[in-house]
Amino acid sequence: MNYILFDGPYRNALLPFTYTRPVADIRMGILTIREKWEHFLGNTTTTVTEDYLADKYPMVELEENVMINASFLPNENLIVLLKDLKENQAIYKGDEVVAFFTTDSQEEVDLESYEKINFQSDVITVKNTWDIFSKNAETLQVDFDLITKDRTSQPISETNQVLSPENIFLEEGAKVECSILNASNGPIYVGKDAEIMEGSIVRGGLAMCEHSVLKLGAKIYGATTLGPYCKVGGEVNNSVLFGYSNKGHDGFLGNSVLGEWCNLGADTNNSNLKNNYAPVRLWSYETEGFAKTGLQFCGLMMGDHSKSGINTMFNTGTVVGVSSNIFGSGFPRNFVPSFSWGGANGFTTYKTNKAYEANAVMMSRRGVEFDEKEQAILDHVYEDTKKWRKD
Repeated sequence: MNYILFDGPYRNALLPFTYTRPVADIRMGILTIREKWEHFLGNTTTTVTEDYLADKYPMVELEENVMINASFLPNENLIVLLKDLKENQAIYKGDEVVAFFTTDSQEEVDLESYEKINFQSDVITVKNTWDIFSKNAETLQVDFDLITKDRTSQPISETNQVLSPENIFLEEGAKVECSILNASNGPIYVGKDAEIMEGSIVRGGLAMCEHSVLKLGAKIYGATTLGPYCKVGGEVNNSVLFGYSNKGHDGFLGNSVLGEWCNLGADTNNSNLKNNYAPVRLWSYETEGFAKTGLQFCGLMMGDHSKSGINTMFNTGTVVGVSSNIFGSGFPRNFVPSFSWGGANGFTTYKTNKAYEANAVMMSRRGVEFDEKEQAILDHVYEDTKKWRKD
């Protein structure tokens, strides 16, 4: 069977992260949503997404296909239903379609004519940006169990102080020395060639993907994910970094999500709790207003390629778009549009030629090319977000 992940109705609610990727390529726990589905299905997947993303994330359609709403994360019960899906059948969770069967000969799909199969069990969903960190603990445990099942961890060095070692897994090439690892409240996963430097204090859950690094004396707690090649220091609580992003120095990051290729300058801090303890509102690209999160703790949402200078301060519930550069004293406003340059004293447009020069240099340091596909995506984002910028 051919499996295709589609963005579904929550794509815009997941901006700015879905400006530069399909919903399926959001990372939470250890794996991306796509990787989770592929593990459970034992099959590769492709994607239906926005036209401007299709060159980088193409769709492959065969005679028979199962379309899957990428806002739903897989579990064993859902996989059983999905693998038995037949023509003109669709799986629903309440009023929402989870998956449906289609063929290459169908010009249009009329789900009203389909047999509806109700999925009764619990399922983790990603419908808002804040779900990425607020549901990270649950997702991390699922991924940990999936990846480590019937496998043996590399040995943990005796230089470390360890609690609940049965909940710690080190992949080949992982290095952990002279650190405190407490996995009694959640698993600790250290990926291939990842490193926890000396003096770090970790309270799980923690997911470190391949080649990620915790720097000297880092303090990590509350279900945190470091995607591939991330470097993190200072204090981090319940945050997700998709990949190739750096918070290399002291400073606090809490209840936050960073996309790829972000960099937080030394002593960058974010607030994750309002002084009056009120629930946090977060900028919504859909309504162009501030949406209720229902959360008391909510920090920074930063899109791909955005960066902050040293000593930058982000207020509670700040949203930063794609490819912005923030610096200077004081708190910038709590919605920073894509391709913005400045800080609390105001913003101008970050010119694409300068932004792309910085992107190319940063990516080349990790052996990744800033190619035409990547530039075309960012060109589209630049045009699509003009209305929120003021020169």
